[in-house]
Amino acid sequence: MSSEAAARADFSLIRYGQCWEDADVLLEGLAVRDGDSCLSIASAGDNTLALLTARPARVVAVDLSPAQLACLELRVAAFRELRHEELLELLGSRPSTRRGELYGRCRRHLSAEALRCWDARPDEISAGAAGAGKFERYFALFRQSVLPWIHPRSRVADLLRPKPTAERERFYRCEWDTWRWRLLFRVFFSRFVMGRAGRDPTFFRFVEGSVSQRILARTRHALTALEPAENPYLRWILTGCHGVALPLALRPESFDPIRDGIDRLEWHCVSLEDYLDAAPEGSFDRFNLSDVFEYVSPEASSSLLERLARAARPGGRLAYWNMLVPRSRPPELAERLRPQERLAADLHLRDKAFFYSRFVLEEVR
Repeated sequence: MSSEAAARADFSLIRYGQCWEDADVLLEGLAVRDGDSCLSIASAGDNTLALLTARPARVVAVDLSPAQLACLELRVAAFRELRHEELLELLGSRPSTRRGELYGRCRRHLSAEALRCWDARPDEISAGAAGAGKFERYFALFRQSVLPWIHPRSRVADLLRPKPTAERERFYRCEWDTWRWRLLFRVFFSRFVMGRAGRDPTFFRFVEGSVSQRILARTRHALTALEPAENPYLRWILTGCHGVALPLALRPESFDPIRDGIDRLEWHCVSLEDYLDAAPEGSFDRFNLSDVFEYVSPEASSSLLERLARAARPGGRLAYWNMLVPRSRPPELAERLRPQERLAADLHLRDKAFFYSRFVLEEVR
């Protein structure tokens, strides 16, 4: 594969059992219309499926990891076979004692590759498939082994109770932002620990400066400016399930539109670069690119953006996130891509997946 990231990291394991980008931000930024063709990084599948709620004509998901495509396939099978509440149980958003039985009902919809992946992971199925990734295990380690040294369960529960903005700010300042919180947060979310336990050391190749300091600042924003009670990503990190706050693809009102549109979805095990090289010019209107530029050099980033612009129709939109590495349209592509900076900045302020430093929207001229 021509992907720079694939040459440096192992993509055979499940890295992400769920998507850690806010689909509400994604859908509002992309403004998907009836009849659009969308290209999406598969990841765990949630945000690819969320695109179907806008009723596009076609959604193509690509990923260079068979394990990540198995996560998407399991969700597709669950939407075909299960009721909404059963889907939430299978993934781990809700408590359940019958996940093995629910998975058994979904098996007939899975490919041989996806069956090999999930049949070999009965413990992950029993615990909830959305927690099966390396990144989710990293958060589980924080929740189970670090957080109890910082705050008791009662204080975590207090954090997740709805409050006015002024009360959230007081709670954070007076009760949450302790010296233990700052110290252990900086250790656990450091480049060293995150690279080995959460992501991959090679993903930090282009990162400069303190990782934990930047994430801590964004976490404060999520706990004060935003409402923690309504944040599914924060709830999973702190409690291990989504509770009353669900990401877009798992909400009750999304279930029927996704199930009705599931046949407009296709997926391919291929790098984004190779797929774009084979795609006809002007094939797509909307692009969900996750944080793909985080792992590649500036030169590879520019080359990929040029390929994306070639594959896009005029007026198309690209959406992606920067976490720790600043990437966006280079000057040499100014005649091809127009940044939508004001809208992107506004959406970033509302982004519930709070650890990203920037949300980027670019429109094809």
